[in-house]
Amino acid sequence: MDISPQEPISGRRLGVLDVGSNTIHLLVVDAHRGAAPIPATSHKEELRLTEFLLPNGAISRAGRDQLLAAIQRAVAAADPHGPEELLAFATSALREAANGDEILAEISQECGIDLEVLSGGDEARLTFLAVRRWFGWSSGRLLVLDIGGGSLEVACGTDEDPEEAFSLPLGASRLTAAHLKGDPFDSGDIKNLRRLVRSSIAEIVPEILRLGSIDHPVATSKTFRSLSRLCGAEPSTAGPLVPRLLKRDVLEDWLPRIFAMTTHERAKLPGVSISRANQLVAGAIVAHTAMDLLDIEALEICPWALREGIILRRLDWLNQ
Repeated sequence: MDISPQEPISGRRLGVLDVGSNTIHLLVVDAHRGAAPIPATSHKEELRLTEFLLPNGAISRAGRDQLLAAIQRAVAAADPHGPEELLAFATSALREAANGDEILAEISQECGIDLEVLSGGDEARLTFLAVRRWFGWSSGRLLVLDIGGGSLEVACGTDEDPEEAFSLPLGASRLTAAHLKGDPFDSGDIKNLRRLVRSSIAEIVPEILRLGSIDHPVATSKTFRSLSRLCGAEPSTAGPLVPRLLKRDVLEDWLPRIFAMTTHERAKLPGVSISRANQLVAGAIVAHTAMDLLDIEALEICPWALREGIILRRLDWLNQ
């Protein structure tokens, strides 16, 4: 993703518009090279584009209309805060939609912004950059896991650019829509999904393990934050600087319980919103399977992820 500036600058107010599979999220920050971005405002809407997929892989007209309206509202929310630049990007839902190019052209015409579609590899690498900057060099070899609505990103390495970066079609919303039925979900569907997820992640495990021992395993994303809260981590109201862990043995104890629950019952759990309760089972399966195959006892939750990675990469070019 090319986000280099047109001219040298020392700092500015940046807007980042993240069109994901689950949400559309606008973040406006005061950005200065060498300092953490300072949030000015945030605007977020649930959309879940994967629920608007047609059998041919295209996003339906209803989904497109809702997407356009949500982007227009996000742009309007940014305007009063005066961002000098708006870095707008999309991830797996538009990346893989059969009519993605058509939708991008419509967004450009109707919303006046050019939405750049990140590759899965770029998504993993930019998230890795954000995590590296948050935890620093003392973390050694980082492993970063990020479960989105449409994909799972995995990256590992000792530098700011990972040595390996993967994107797998194992997002919580995608898997739920494609493989889980009923309320509570059918036990046979859950068993089949666990088998599918394990075989998919197992393909990349040798590539990660060949790099050497993992010094600091980390997770980002709303799914991991919800799972860590469910398993006893501090709530978001405690602030971003409070350490939060997701422990594999605690998550494993929770699996049969959340498998047996209805969506309404899961929505009552700590850290689980009503909008994400339906995806919790698929997300938990992906998280636990990855931890099991990579022999990770605990993941530390990082408050920075892809949006911050986009901002930080942009800041790297300031004053150059």
